[in-house]
Amino acid sequence: MKIDILTLFPDMFKGVFESSILKRAQDVGAFSYNLIDFRDFTTDKHNKVDDYPYGGGAGMVLKPQPIFDAVEHLIDQHESKPRVVLMCPQGETFTQRKAEELAKEDHLIFICGHYEGYDERIREHIVTDEISIGDYVLTGGELGAMVVTDSIIRLQSDVLGNNESATLDSFSTNLLEHPHYTRPNDFRGMTVPEVLTSGNHQKIEEWRKYESLKRTYSRRPDLFEGLELDQKELDMLDEIKRNDVARDK
Repeated sequence: MKIDILTLFPDMFKGVFESSILKRAQDVGAFSYNLIDFRDFTTDKHNKVDDYPYGGGAGMVLKPQPIFDAVEHLIDQHESKPRVVLMCPQGETFTQRKAEELAKEDHLIFICGHYEGYDERIREHIVTDEISIGDYVLTGGELGAMVVTDSIIRLQSDVLGNNESATLDSFSTNLLEHPHYTRPNDFRGMTVPEVLTSGNHQKIEEWRKYESLKRTYSRRPDLFEGLELDQKELDMLDEIKRNDVARDK
């Protein structure tokens, strides 16, 4: 996968992209990235990429010319039809499903804005996707682009070392992940659930499914909406609900 990132602050990315999983992903050839300061594409004699909004108002708006020229340059350079992702508060809320969708692409271009916003013609004519990582406001789109890139790249083959890891993560199954334990078995009197040391893999999987359902019911019941559970999972969920009611009495 090729990822191009248009930003006014390319140095923000280097620590994140050259560390941990993203660094490993590059080492195994899963992806490469290119940081483009779109100020380099401005034709303004003062090197400006923003201007005051028509109609008045606070803040500055990114001009269309540098963004259009930068994106068109990248498309011509790679002879591809990339997804062009605009990071903005008005975009669709980013989810694991969106990460899985974007992970199938060969080429992504991220546009990271600053200031008050974008000239609307950028949205209308060159952008394929608008993404927000949450209902809050950041100084710019850079942090959001890092989050989205990390979630996409970890889904590429051979990046995590164990390809099962990504498919079992919270939200990949629409359920929160079950609890995890490691050595020692007894830590300050707090012991690992006996089933996990039993060696009975069927019982272990049943425990993990039950705990995953229980944690989702307790913390994110909204995730059950539209989720199809099999009969065994439904029976487990009924038991969890009964136990919850009994505790409240």
